[in-house]
Amino acid sequence: MTVVSEPQLPPDQIARLHRRGGELLPLASLTHDGGEPPAEWVEALAALADRLGQSYPFADAQYLGQMLKPPHPVAWAGYAMAMLLNSNNHAFDGGPATAHLEREAVDQIARMLHQETHLSHLTASGTIANLEALWVARSLHPEKVVLSSAQAHYTHARISEVVGARHETVPATAHGTLDLAALEERLQQGGVGTVVATLGSTGLGMLDPVDRIADLCEEYDARLHVDAAYGGFFAILADGNAPGVARAPFDALARADSIVIDPHKHGLQPYGCGCIVFRDPAIGHLYNHDSPYTYFTSDELHPGELSLECSRSGAAAAALWATLRAVPLTRDGLGSHLASTRSAALALAAQIRLLDGWTLVLEPDLDIVCWHPTRTTASAVSVATDIAFQQLAERGWHVAKLVVSATDLGLEADQPTVTVLRSTLMKPEHAGIVDEFADVLATLTLGA
Repeated sequence: MTVVSEPQLPPDQIARLHRRGGELLPLASLTHDGGEPPAEWVEALAALADRLGQSYPFADAQYLGQMLKPPHPVAWAGYAMAMLLNSNNHAFDGGPATAHLEREAVDQIARMLHQETHLSHLTASGTIANLEALWVARSLHPEKVVLSSAQAHYTHARISEVVGARHETVPATAHGTLDLAALEERLQQGGVGTVVATLGSTGLGMLDPVDRIADLCEEYDARLHVDAAYGGFFAILADGNAPGVARAPFDALARADSIVIDPHKHGLQPYGCGCIVFRDPAIGHLYNHDSPYTYFTSDELHPGELSLECSRSGAAAAALWATLRAVPLTRDGLGSHLASTRSAALALAAQIRLLDGWTLVLEPDLDIVCWHPTRTTASAVSVATDIAFQQLAERGWHVAKLVVSATDLGLEADQPTVTVLRSTLMKPEHAGIVDEFADVLATLTLGA
């Protein structure tokens, strides 16, 4: 197994962490201007800066591994500002301002996803948002099956177990999308309550044909849930202009019964900000409950009366609302960020096609690119991938690895799976480093 060195931020970034901690501490109260903080507070933040220094440089363009990047400056500042109040969006009692900000923000997101009439709210993560969607699916059809693709996020099978829903997996095509023929064959057998489609699989970054899946769901009377946690914001680029993404899967979001999207990915937010959108507000009756010590300040339905979570960060809603005000959900707003990441993916894929010794796994649907050293057997590809991963890390370039089926890649399957390289180009700065990165790939020494 490949062993890489321990992660470490560059010295200048560690120094900034130390300075930022010292600068932030006096600002951490809304009731008074901070004076000289106690020495133990200063020491604690200094120790924290040292520990945080043991991280990968997620902010750098040379980090193109996992789905990680710092939030937008407005999101960061908005979160910090709201944290001075530390409001709780469970009820208007605890979040009188931020609960309304949440509703305004999620309404913008729902409209971007072609959901004009909806019931929506923020969640702690995409996982919790998917949990709510499948809980509703199970509540509406308790005896029926939830179907998801072999390339869908593993969370759907786990969540189905948690909420007591029956779950089955539908095969995926070699292209990484849900196999429509297999789906229809399973639907014909009956007993399916909900089909999960994926807009932006977290491994390959591919788009399921949501429009054709929606056709099948209507024909066989199944609900459609779309997990757009990763790719949902690319709806802004699904307009026929370049750089863009396929339009039909995103237009079909109007036909989805529920949609999950993660503002803490392409929505430029800090972690702890997922979102669930239901097309039919009537499903709100499933959440019906009461609390003996909240919900007194307004006759309007409180956020906690329409979600499974109780305490939720009001700061997350404030940060999202402020970001959408500064960077609106338009081509010229957030679309400019997405266009840069999409362009970077297209450029990297083009470079890899031209490089001797490298093979592109698939043409990217969004901004995730997967590729591998050109070898004939699955084992040889995996070995060379590990070597490449190590050499890139040693040169300051951080990518990820992905395990896929050997037969899907057309390799000699001397082992059932193969490890390939995977890059997530989700920072606008990635558009400026593609040529440099390709040059580095060309110099790696991977052996025969």
